[in-house]
Amino acid sequence: MTVSRVLVTGAAGRIGRAVLARLAEHGVAAHALVLDDPGDLAAERVFTGSAADPGLVRAALDGVDGVIHLAAIPTPERDEALEVFTANVSATFAVLEEAGRAGVRRAVIASSYAATGLPFARTLLHPAYVPVDPAMPTEIEDPYALSKQTDELTAAMMAHRHGMTVVALRYPFVGGYDERLPAWAAKIADRPELGARDLWSYLETRDAARAAYLALGAPVSGASVFYVAAPRTVAPYPTAELLDRFHPGVPRRADLPGRTVPIDLRPAREVLGFTASYELDLGD
Repeated sequence: MTVSRVLVTGAAGRIGRAVLARLAEHGVAAHALVLDDPGDLAAERVFTGSAADPGLVRAALDGVDGVIHLAAIPTPERDEALEVFTANVSATFAVLEEAGRAGVRRAVIASSYAATGLPFARTLLHPAYVPVDPAMPTEIEDPYALSKQTDELTAAMMAHRHGMTVVALRYPFVGGYDERLPAWAAKIADRPELGARDLWSYLETRDAARAAYLALGAPVSGASVFYVAAPRTVAPYPTAELLDRFHPGVPRRADLPGRTVPIDLRPAREVLGFTASYELDLGD
C-alpha cells in the first residue's frame, strides 16, 4: 500500500521529527499534530492541540490517507498515574476512531517494549522467556505499560470496527548519536544492571522513523504488533553472561551469540523489511 499524505501526531518529538524528515525524503506530504507548534516542523500543515480532541483530529485528517500516531506521555515517572493512562489511551482511541471514520485504511502507532511491564516495575522482574516476543505474558504494574497494552487492544478493535490495518511498533530506548545514546551506552558499560529491565535494547532515532515508514506500506492486514530494535545490545558484554547475571533461570528459546539482543526481531525483518541500519560502535 502506498500513501500520499500522512498525519503525524507527536510530530515535534524525537521520533516525530525524524518521521517528518523520512516522509519528506520520499516525497510524502505530512500534516503535523502537536501540543505546541515549535515553528520549524517540516509539514504541509500544523495543527495545535491534543490528539485526544476528536474535532481537532478530524480537521488534521483532511486529505490524509495514512497515520503515524506518536503522541503520548512517554513515562509514568513524572505525571499522575491516572493522567498518564487516560491521556495516552484517549489519544490513541480518538486518532484511530477518527481515522477509520475518515476512510483511512493504514495507521501505525507507537507502542513500547514497556508493554511487557518490565521497565517501570517497582522491582526487577524477569521475562517469561527470551527472546521476548509479542505473545509473551505481561507483568504490568504501572500506568504507562497498561496504556500501551490498551493501545494495542484499541488497535485490534479499530481494525475490526473500520476494516483498517493498524501496525503497533514496540519501541525500546530510542535516541540519536548526537544525544542520549552515547551517554546511555557509557552508563551501561559502567553499570550494566541499568539496562536489565530493557534487556539492554535500543534503537537509533532514524531507524525508529524508518520502521514507522516501512510499516505504512507493509504487506499486512488487520492489527499487528512488532518489536523493533538494534540487533545487538547497548552493553559491551556477551548477552548470555548478562542474562546469567541479571535474569538467571529464564528459559532461552534461541541461541544468543555475542551481543545479540534478546528480543525476537525476525517478524519485523521478514514482514516489515526492517533491520536497523545504525548501531553503536562499542569496539567489538
